[in-house]
Amino acid sequence: MSRPPGWSRRHLLGAAGGLAGALATGVPTTAQASTAGTAGTASTAGAAPGPVTIRPGDSRYASLLLGDNLRFTGSPDEIQVVGSTEQVVRAVQEAVRRGAWVAARSGGHCFENFTADPGIRVLLDLSPLNAVRYDAERRAFEVQPGATLGQVYRTLFKGWGVTIPAGGCPEVGAGGHLVGGGYGPLSRRYGSVVDHLYGVELVVVDRDGTARVVVATREPDDPNRELWWAHTGGGGGNFGVVTRYWLRSPTADGPDTTDPARLLPPAPGQLLEHLLYWPWDDRMTEQAFVTLLRNFGTWHERNSAPDSPTTGLYAILEPAHQSAGGFQLLIQIDAGIPGARAMVKDFIDALIAGTGLDSSQGGERTFPWLYPMTWPGKGEAGDMLTRRYKGKAGYLRRSYTDAQLRTIHGHLVNKTGTPACGMLLVGYGGLVRAVAPDATATAQRDVVMKAVFHSVWADETGDDTNLTWVRELYRDVYRDTGGVPVPDEVSDGSYINYPDTDLADPAWNTSGVPWSTLYYKQNYPRLQRVKARWDPRNVFHHALSIELPS
Repeated sequence: MSRPPGWSRRHLLGAAGGLAGALATGVPTTAQASTAGTAGTASTAGAAPGPVTIRPGDSRYASLLLGDNLRFTGSPDEIQVVGSTEQVVRAVQEAVRRGAWVAARSGGHCFENFTADPGIRVLLDLSPLNAVRYDAERRAFEVQPGATLGQVYRTLFKGWGVTIPAGGCPEVGAGGHLVGGGYGPLSRRYGSVVDHLYGVELVVVDRDGTARVVVATREPDDPNRELWWAHTGGGGGNFGVVTRYWLRSPTADGPDTTDPARLLPPAPGQLLEHLLYWPWDDRMTEQAFVTLLRNFGTWHERNSAPDSPTTGLYAILEPAHQSAGGFQLLIQIDAGIPGARAMVKDFIDALIAGTGLDSSQGGERTFPWLYPMTWPGKGEAGDMLTRRYKGKAGYLRRSYTDAQLRTIHGHLVNKTGTPACGMLLVGYGGLVRAVAPDATATAQRDVVMKAVFHSVWADETGDDTNLTWVRELYRDVYRDTGGVPVPDEVSDGSYINYPDTDLADPAWNTSGVPWSTLYYKQNYPRLQRVKARWDPRNVFHHALSIELPS
């Protein structure tokens, strides 16, 4: 397969699945011991590591302080490295006793400063809590919050041949990704990852300041069921510290289903991947650009019903700034789906129809599902040095209007953008749309795409230029609705795993629609009631956390 200049699988998957993955703040789980299955675990056998307390002056402090987005660096009094639920309970209890703001980080990504706010005094490092195993007692797969998605995929695949429809970036931590309603390359086919969430264990703090462990499941008679519901898209850092998730598909809820290999969706054996590349040359006129993006949206409008035969096809269109030289499209599909190649060809034909563009640059390859450069591959935003970024997002019910697409084009060819400035249109819908908007906390179910606007840069000298570029692009795309994606016939708010504090800033959100509605729509009052019940002291909070009802 020919690879155009500047082509980067890391950039594609990092921007889409990884930008998709995001929030690494912690949430609830259970304290009961799990029964390990016969296949692997991601944690070390024996005594739980930790707790380890690391304070300023310790040679380890600076390394453990940094998250994924180097725009934000906190200054906690201590970092608590914890390796068990009991250690989390003790750490939270001590923080509450001292009146110290405590936050949890699983070790993955976070777009904003939710675990690096200057006011945070105790940072819980959950990365040692990284087991992935089968729990025979609950007939579900246990995933601890410090496990990365790559660990989850590899363990589920090697042990049982199953998978979950989570993000395309393997470095994202499960802790925040799952609770935010994570999605990825298999979501059109299998739904949101929270559609397979059976239960959650977390450490909560009662009104009297007592830290304790709670388990909540989707069982209809579970008295804590509302707490489970809040973790199906309510976002991280809101209700407690997650210490364990259990995953089992609803179709496997019958008591007779005991074979672990039937409890989650089957993983594909091979991945068919097709890459296309278009240079910013004389053929990429404004009209060709608008038509290309409109075609991408129109195809998803017509092919995103739950029963569509095309739900197995996942595509990411990544329009980059003109200074990058060109931009690309990535298509992924289970190679075992009958007619997979014909499906890809029909999609490409529909995409370039009427554009005057061709599909000659790029190519197609088939890989084993866990081929290390494909799935999962690398996925960090930027690289080891270029790790400052800003992302802004929106759900789409249909294609952007031509006026909005012309606005996008104008910003991509302006003089202030850089090669790392751009956006993504990501395929969505399919089985995601088979679930009612109030069945989980993920309210945006009648959507067909996600859009992500982003910039990535190297150091703080680039902050103003890059932040201004992406903020102005986003504001102008949504100019008719106050600079934000107010739910209407085109848009449907935004995705909490791509948190953007600008939505709470009246300088950038002039719509009169609060950030909470943009993220949670009609589910927000219910989330507030869960907050009042399980975190009445507002111990767990950040810039976009669920607010206690007034």
